Amino acid sequence: MYQKRFIKNDLFKGKTVSQWKPDSWRAKPILQQPTYQDQQALKDVEANLAGYPPLVFAEETRQLYKQLGDVCEGKGFLLQGGDCAESFDEFNAPKIRDTFKVILQMAIVLTFAGRCPVTKVARMAGQYAKPRSSDFETINGISLPSYRGDIVNGFEFTEASRQPDPNRLVEAYHKSAATLNLLRAFAQGGLADLHQVNRWNMAFLENNPLKERYQDMSDRIQDTLSFMDVIGINAQNNSSLHETTLFTSHEALLLNYEQALTRIDTLTGKPYNCSAHMLWIGERTRQLDHAHVEFFSGINNPIGVKVGPSMQEDELIRLIDALNPNNTPGRLTLITRMGANNLGDNLPRLLRRVKAEGRNVVWSSDPMHGNTITSSSGYKTRNFDSILTEIRQFFDAHKAEGTHAGGIHLEMTGQHVTECTGGAYQISDADLSQAYQTQCDPRLNADQVLEMAFLVADHLKTGKV
Repeated sequence: MYQKRFIKNDLFKGKTVSQWKPDSWRAKPILQQPTYQDQQALKDVEANLAGYPPLVFAEETRQLYKQLGDVCEGKGFLLQGGDCAESFDEFNAPKIRDTFKVILQMAIVLTFAGRCPVTKVARMAGQYAKPRSSDFETINGISLPSYRGDIVNGFEFTEASRQPDPNRLVEAYHKSAATLNLLRAFAQGGLADLHQVNRWNMAFLENNPLKERYQDMSDRIQDTLSFMDVIGINAQNNSSLHETTLFTSHEALLLNYEQALTRIDTLTGKPYNCSAHMLWIGERTRQLDHAHVEFFSGINNPIGVKVGPSMQEDELIRLIDALNPNNTPGRLTLITRMGANNLGDNLPRLLRRVKAEGRNVVWSSDPMHGNTITSSSGYKTRNFDSILTEIRQFFDAHKAEGTHAGGIHLEMTGQHVTECTGGAYQISDADLSQAYQTQCDPRLNADQVLEMAFLVADHLKTGKV
């Protein structure tokens, strides 16, 4: 049933996909997992999920695979973004719509500037789990299990809320399904019309303190759309002007959930994880001999791995070979998360080694996680300039090494929160309390995200950010 495939590096030497099963990860060490008190209830939930319909389909996943293959070969750009962790309490249509809108707004700016297709992948419809630095959180001398995302336990600091509840896996499935339904309706129902998206961008510019810096590009996009209208290329006769494709992704942290949603594709006979189009392994769970690498090695989705500054060249090559042994373009995205103070000293050596070894990967920049600080007002935050600096360094390193800067990966929201400082509106430490809504990590707000898009577009257009 499983296609035979040999792993190249020594750790996996002799292993074939015929030896891989959706549950083979259970024999490996695993980190960042909750401890459920009722194991039988957990098994019952897993069995129920295994009988539920898939959330995404293998053919959709293969479309993403192809697009990421083009990105790998320098023929496209990956835009990946969304919530740090989705919330059950904030599950509503306006929030989903606003994040969808801002992803499209970024995409049209980047597409026009870069003159290349932009693959849009949302951190939505499944991003409910979060790794934590400690298993327990202590407040006023009371220690309780850490909040691990709504798919595991509740944010409220009470014993009942913090106990992992397997029924939350089912709720996450249903909310993911509803989110996907809405995203598909938005993508195909006219909300993605290019004329409308550009009007949103022009409205953003109208009140922006740095309007003049971005106005020229917005005007040229509008002129292009007007010219197309004049010569008869419009939404009525060209579906690409009013429809789009948005893929979904999340960190596949809870492997019991991911296993339950893994299916054998009837067309190819290969296993696909059907919880999302793309999944990634976090920095804390990418150990070569652990469960997450084992599970990811057998599914046929495009996958990602977070790469921090401590990653060594030999380790990275072994990890690439474990996850992409056939060296297929589009299979593996390396998402660098190093921090503005570390990237310049660490990314170039990894780029050189991967290039020298001839490995086909998509390189994407996560400029968020390495730049998290605690503000003087006590809030966990990130500074816009630090985020931008890491993106600049990412593009500069690729230019110097002759490799392709393939994408960006942002924690962001379409809402007007105050969680990251800086940007054109100069959000300060004192402003954070006005609309600090995240339950995990600070996100760029709608204005900051669009400002970032125009700045990255400047790079795609001129080679400088």
